Amino acid sequence: MSTEQGSHSNYRRSLGTVALTAVGLGSIIGSGWLFGAERAAALAGPAAILAWVIGAVVALTIALTYTELGSMFPKAGGMVRYGQYSHGSLAGYLAAWANWIAIVSVIPGEATASIQYMSSWDFAWARGLFDGKELTGTGLALSSVLLVFYFFLNWFAISLFAKTNNAITVFKVVVPVLTAGALIFAHFDTSNVTDHGGFAPNGWSAVFSAVAVAGIVWAFNGFQSPLNMAGEARDPGKSLPKAVIGSILIALVIYIALQVAFLMAVPAQDLTDAGGWSGLAYKSPLADLSIAWGLNWLALLLYADAFVSPSGTGMIYAATTSRMIHGVQENGHLPGVFGKVDPKTGVPRPALLLNLVVSFAFLAVFRGWGSIAEIVGVATVISYITGPVAVMSLRRIAPDLPRPVRLRAMPVIAPVAMIFGSLVMYWARWPLTGKVIFIMAIGLPIWAWYELRKPWTELKPHLKAGAWMVTYLLVMAFVSWAGGEEFGGQGYLAPGWDIVVVSLIALAFYAWGVRSAWRNPTLEQVSSEIAQRADEADEAGEADGAAGGGSDDDRPDGPKRLERVAG
Repeated sequence: MSTEQGSHSNYRRSLGTVALTAVGLGSIIGSGWLFGAERAAALAGPAAILAWVIGAVVALTIALTYTELGSMFPKAGGMVRYGQYSHGSLAGYLAAWANWIAIVSVIPGEATASIQYMSSWDFAWARGLFDGKELTGTGLALSSVLLVFYFFLNWFAISLFAKTNNAITVFKVVVPVLTAGALIFAHFDTSNVTDHGGFAPNGWSAVFSAVAVAGIVWAFNGFQSPLNMAGEARDPGKSLPKAVIGSILIALVIYIALQVAFLMAVPAQDLTDAGGWSGLAYKSPLADLSIAWGLNWLALLLYADAFVSPSGTGMIYAATTSRMIHGVQENGHLPGVFGKVDPKTGVPRPALLLNLVVSFAFLAVFRGWGSIAEIVGVATVISYITGPVAVMSLRRIAPDLPRPVRLRAMPVIAPVAMIFGSLVMYWARWPLTGKVIFIMAIGLPIWAWYELRKPWTELKPHLKAGAWMVTYLLVMAFVSWAGGEEFGGQGYLAPGWDIVVVSLIALAFYAWGVRSAWRNPTLEQVSSEIAQRADEADEAGEADGAAGGGSDDDRPDGPKRLERVAG
């Protein structure tokens, strides 16, 4: 048995479809619903409704590529592994780094959201927690306390996590639905859609930018949490696709309802005073509107949920990022201590500690929810692009591997997902795109420390297979700089043509990426593990058949046994 197999044996496969859906939905409904409606409306006006739909379509398309990968390799920290399996260390590391940055920064973001909502309480000390742009020293201290709280909820056992999260998720779903309904019934001013600049007061480019930087990508990014906890799924082949797709669709309905409620509930005078949607500056958007229309009970509920929703999401991400660190360590890019899983609790405690330290660092640098949301959005998209490439690459180089989830339309879905991911990165606007790509480069010395000491003949195929991703990031940074002025660029690309150019670039790098894949040592290792499990399952099946007097195929699940082995 390999070291990796040994460490994974300490995980508890106790999470079913309901628990995994709760993990996904609980990740999606965090702080995004508390601030996302106002931030999206400030950018796109009433057209923010369409931004949520576009965001969901993008997330769902990309998620479909990852459900096949997640069912093939149901390991802890799944999202940081797939690029390594298909392309080796360089592409795998860049994808893992981007994914980890995107996810670990959510944890301080959720803590920040809770304290930011608290700043609207009618107490002098509370108003001193947030200065309108970022948290004050006292606000940072309270956010730090929340980070420690998330940490301890994950320290003891995965079963405690599951029970706590299921209860929190129920509350997190009920309160947003209740909020949307109460605001709609309290005040529904349809003139807000036609007045103050009309349906899309800042143009359609603002709608696309809202998808990237208004917290929409941040919100739907939660779909990957079930994939990162695949090592604890009872039947990943069945439960992972249901959990991922179900959580996105349920969340979309809730977010649209909240966006509509917010748009119609904003007092016309507030819009006039602010000079339109872009001038709105509520500290606690939904709670402030509740008070404006006499729904004091709802405001109190929202103040309470401002702790519960972000804390629930922060707790989930503290769990999933620790599994991601475990995955990065097993990819060979972190010390062995971060791959240890406590045998009694099934929790990777050293990885949990590392993420706590990094969360403190992010909290100190990015002190406001909006600034963290922007970073998370772009880093998330960078991490997304490996999914479409990896899923089709593995179909080419490892067709023999069992695929409990296999979509016939994947040859179409994958390139479309690559286009969507590239467009969202472009919509994020320059210079933000360039800044986040620079953050990606900061992680390269860690990769170099572990990889450049290897012999050239061993290192060369990894560099060759990862060249497409490095070049892709550089090209996307250049296109973002040279692109349309409405997306922060220099205006060298005319509106409309910039979308065509980005789409063609996405397809070109998709083709390059798929062709670059190779059966690297990590893929060979995981293939051997899957084959070994298949043999063990066959032996167990033969023994059961002999004891029961029937063959494996006599049982209803006989033909599906090989597919279930991956789980």
